[in-house]
Amino acid sequence: MPPAPPPVTDVLLIGGGPAALALAAALAPQGLSVRVVAPHPPRTPAPTYGAWLDDLPAWAQGCAAQVWSDVRVYTGPAPTPLLRPYGLLDNARLLRALLDRTGDALTWTVGQVRGAQREGDAWTVHGAGGEHWPARVVVDASGHAPALRRPQHPGGAALQTAYGVVGRFARPPCAPGSMVWMDYRTPHGPEGDATFLYAMHLGGDRYFVEETSLIARPAPSRAWLRARLAARLAAQGTPLAHTETEEWVAFPMNAAAPAPSGPLAYGAAGGLVHPISGFQVAGALNMAPQVAGALAGALRAGADPHAAGWAALWSPERRAARAVHLLGVQALLNLPPQALPAFFGAFFALPPAQWRAFLAPDTPAGPLARTMLRLFAALPGRVRLPLARAALAQPGTSVQALAASLKGPSGPSHPQAGWARHPGPMTNPDHADHTIRRHEDTDQHEVIEDGMQGATGSTDANGLDQGADLAEKVRELRENLGGGPE
Repeated sequence: MPPAPPPVTDVLLIGGGPAALALAAALAPQGLSVRVVAPHPPRTPAPTYGAWLDDLPAWAQGCAAQVWSDVRVYTGPAPTPLLRPYGLLDNARLLRALLDRTGDALTWTVGQVRGAQREGDAWTVHGAGGEHWPARVVVDASGHAPALRRPQHPGGAALQTAYGVVGRFARPPCAPGSMVWMDYRTPHGPEGDATFLYAMHLGGDRYFVEETSLIARPAPSRAWLRARLAARLAAQGTPLAHTETEEWVAFPMNAAAPAPSGPLAYGAAGGLVHPISGFQVAGALNMAPQVAGALAGALRAGADPHAAGWAALWSPERRAARAVHLLGVQALLNLPPQALPAFFGAFFALPPAQWRAFLAPDTPAGPLARTMLRLFAALPGRVRLPLARAALAQPGTSVQALAASLKGPSGPSHPQAGWARHPGPMTNPDHADHTIRRHEDTDQHEVIEDGMQGATGSTDANGLDQGADLAEKVRELRENLGGGPE
């Protein structure tokens, strides 16, 4: 006698990463049953997840392994202080917090999804082993190479790639106690693609250092970035003494807004990677309650939950903002490598409220376009020309952006109660497209999971005593930021 089919689940989530679990945790209070289907049991994510502290929801700020107040960029010899605390997430703590928030509503199924079929008002999700899981709602949150539908990348996928290590150093590779968000100095000499150093002091003689290509088509290879990082460290007299872990990052930055039909896509699978920074995790944590509310409301009302979830994610204003961001992507791709330091020098010289808003996922098209115009006016002539060419190559979007810039101030394109801004990592590894790879090690079908598991705070790294209460430190930082106590 064949086994009885599993009961119909209210919401089936494909994927076991932070985006899927954030949505599961937000659905649990709605009284809905939730099934996660992932190729593995619950496990600590491997990638390094960093975020601006004020971008994380209050509960997730307590999952920070370390917090830096000394955050800087280098686009020339002198540092530019960003005056905005930055946190490194403890991935094990984040996983525990998300699972705790799902409670008994979650069923975790180990399996590989091969497809989904709509049958009346419900769906059947098919597994690679012949399994069938019925559900009222299906959400694909399986990362950069989704199980059900591939994102669209205008002009072909443009990748962020990076190679990094956690290790020990006899001499500090960045200022002790600091977090370097971007260092475009080239002590190792300019060569080919422009890359920058992303670095964190983890305490004592431990540092995380990563050679990063922000966005490129085609993308630099792992071997080339590894060699560039070694050359940088040698040239500045801070060679690596001991390697603890390695990290390889390759993911597309320029996903267009997905179509509203079919299963809902969320997280990186749903195009939520920020097209300029590559951050995504904090945004997924913050958006989850609104999307969960839309799904639950539609189910209660007998409406289409997938359409409601998509509308919550992709309002007309948000779609317009994505078009402006993709115009910025094309501008970055058009810039010659030697122009990038000047570009980001002018960018971070803008009033902090403007560059912060440009890096946020919820800023409307109008403010984005006005920031782009201010930046264009501040740039030297040699940098303006390729940017103008990028704008002229997309006249429709450029005219819409110009029209939006002439409108008055507007609120967030994606209003969220109680969240600040911006998504999670400059490093969020997964897959890359065959069409844009330069070498075999950016193969889309390679699952990239090497990386840092989180770190223990120390006095050297974040100013805390070893026994200090991190939540108290977070409250102090929030007050310093003007947000007041939680």
